[in-house]
Amino acid sequence: MFSIRQLGAINRTYRHLNRYQRILRVLFKYGFSDLVERLHIDQYLETGLQMINRKPREQLDRHTRPARLRMALEELGPTFIKLGQLLSTRPDFIPPEYLDELAKLQDSVPPFTYPEVQQIFQEEFGKDPSEIYEYFDSVPLAAASIGQVHSARLSDDQVPANDETGRDVVVKVQRPGIENTIAVDLEILAHIARLMEEHLEEVQGHRPSAIVHEFARSLSREIDFTIELSNIQRFARQFEGKAEIHVPRVYRSLSTDRILVLERIEGIKASNIDTLRNKGYDLPLIARRGANLVMEQIFVHGFFHADPHPGNIFILPENVICFIDFGQMGRLSLKDREEFVDLVLHIVDGNEIKVASDVLKITTQQGELDRDALAMDVGDFLDRYLYLSLAELKAGKILQDLLELVSRHKLSLHPNLYLMLKAMTTVEGVGLVLDPKLELIELASPFMKKIKLDRIKPRRLAEEVGASGSQYLSLIRDLPEEARSIISQLRKGKMKLEFEHRGLRPMERSLDRVSNRIAFAIVLAAQIIGSSLIVLSNIPPRWHSIPVIGLAGFLIAAVMGFWLLISIIRHGKI
Repeated sequence: MFSIRQLGAINRTYRHLNRYQRILRVLFKYGFSDLVERLHIDQYLETGLQMINRKPREQLDRHTRPARLRMALEELGPTFIKLGQLLSTRPDFIPPEYLDELAKLQDSVPPFTYPEVQQIFQEEFGKDPSEIYEYFDSVPLAAASIGQVHSARLSDDQVPANDETGRDVVVKVQRPGIENTIAVDLEILAHIARLMEEHLEEVQGHRPSAIVHEFARSLSREIDFTIELSNIQRFARQFEGKAEIHVPRVYRSLSTDRILVLERIEGIKASNIDTLRNKGYDLPLIARRGANLVMEQIFVHGFFHADPHPGNIFILPENVICFIDFGQMGRLSLKDREEFVDLVLHIVDGNEIKVASDVLKITTQQGELDRDALAMDVGDFLDRYLYLSLAELKAGKILQDLLELVSRHKLSLHPNLYLMLKAMTTVEGVGLVLDPKLELIELASPFMKKIKLDRIKPRRLAEEVGASGSQYLSLIRDLPEEARSIISQLRKGKMKLEFEHRGLRPMERSLDRVSNRIAFAIVLAAQIIGSSLIVLSNIPPRWHSIPVIGLAGFLIAAVMGFWLLISIIRHGKI
């Protein structure tokens, strides 16, 4: 839906000038005028910024800067709320004091009207909801930025013969116009990310543009309900036959990319601790089951629920776990899982040399790396946990400290590893509320050991040897042709080498500004001289004995001179 090429089309930003100005107004309103000025956005939206109030509201002074950022993102709507939620999982990019605040972002907005729901059904099915369902509630159960949910009831002929889930369903309907809104916001975010890379030295190593691209890919998958439907079906296959988990049934024939129909879950949210306790549920068992299920998703299947917070977990009779909201899923390759398991097991063993090596395997280096400093920090990190008992070890704290260590050395984890760490930290937090004695590391240990043992199975070793041999044979087969192509290009003088110098951009901008001002000043001087000659020549028509053309020229020159003076004052010293 939102391709990299689309995001890279910076010039498209100007088609959305009103939205861009709206974003800037909100940033100024919440006291971020310093950031806007550092990004030099006024170079691109000069006329639009003249109308923007630069003074933040005084009543916002009582809020911290992180709180004001959260408030600004909430006011800017769905795209920015989702961006804030993504950034709350990126301690390498966002300072710690912002992480907790962004985690509070609420993805709740007023519902859209039932006539709009009817219009979407007409566009998707050519029918009204009342013609499809035996019953369809026009009042939504809940509304969020991407869509809203209505309760409905299937007719007898719509329920498969082997379906024991019943006829009650929930219908998730996409918010009207959300695709266009998100597309516009993503183009603007891509532009802002590029400006951050050019003007903010402290974030250049974190590649804001790459974060926006990652965010665009994630969001495009989330608003396509057919992808969520496929996620649920894959998730159901992973746990087929397991009595301790229930996966909501989906109705593909009634679903489209804008409408998703699911079995209605009648359970108790994991956050309702008192209700669960009063109804006799086994809270420690629920905590262990939930944690084991998330560990299995991550380490066995490599396909996991990326946001298992209490609101997304229902508890059914007999302590059965049911996850909902499969719009955001994480995926880990076998290689990523094995490298992360190596890291954790080497942390447990206290092997700082191997831990430092493992950290480099699961991260991307953004700048010069001081390996000695990294080794020292890893040693301090291990000393902090090495002599604690298993009961004292908390996965969330260990992972948070690990992320801080990685960020300190300008390293970035692979994107899906952030989602994995968020999922593990979240499920541990939920589990500890249910059972304060929960030991997530102990529960995860069998899954990690299994990954370790699977590596040395004869079948796995044979597959790896065969795959490596095939790659080497392919390389040997293609090498003569590749070498011939390179030699041919050298002979014809067509060999090209591309260089990119990252330090020249500020100087280019300064030279452009200087040359523009000089050109402007020359035109201004010519305007003044020409007007003076017309006045001295006394050319009619005249007003109070002064040639009108010359007088108009002086007025234009005065405006131009005032504009140049304001520009110089705004952008730098005179």
